[in-house]
Amino acid sequence: MADPARARRLAVRIRQIVSATIEMQIKDPRLGMVTITDARVTSDLREATVFYTVYGNDNEIEDSARALASATGVLRSTVGKQTGIKFVPTLTFVADIVPDTARELEQALERARYADAELARAREGAEYAGDADPYKKPAVDEDEDDDLAEDDLADDEVTVEAGAGRTDDFADERPSATAQRSAS
Repeated sequence: MADPARARRLAVRIRQIVSATIEMQIKDPRLGMVTITDARVTSDLREATVFYTVYGNDNEIEDSARALASATGVLRSTVGKQTGIKFVPTLTFVADIVPDTARELEQALERARYADAELARAREGAEYAGDADPYKKPAVDEDEDDDLAEDDLADDEVTVEAGAGRTDDFADERPSATAQRSAS
């Protein structure tokens, strides 16, 4: 197993070599506008995966994939000569999906921005469908409030008389000791 830092350095170097070789030496007419986006090397430095994108339609992408597959031997020998390592990694070319994913995300964000703008336009002159205060309050009759207040005062007076000056919680239930002595 090689050092992970060494594998990363080799991957960067392979990406540089492959992109320069494709640009300068490979003259295949099927090869479209290819961009090498990334390269990854296994920890044993035996296999390298090279990611690429192609600017064009599906037919040009397929043609470029075939051209890269046919040029793999030339690219591998160039990598071996320029890196000087004992075992040259096997090159595998994989179409990179990151640009497609980024394009889909951009489109989704654009749709979200459009929907937000539509909601903002609809919200400008709109008012709430219900009342200004949406919370329900219990219906109270004003006549009942007055009656309840008078009943409460009458109950308070009875309690004070029954307690005869007592301050404990049992004033309503038992007569005080002074009331018992005066009754006997």
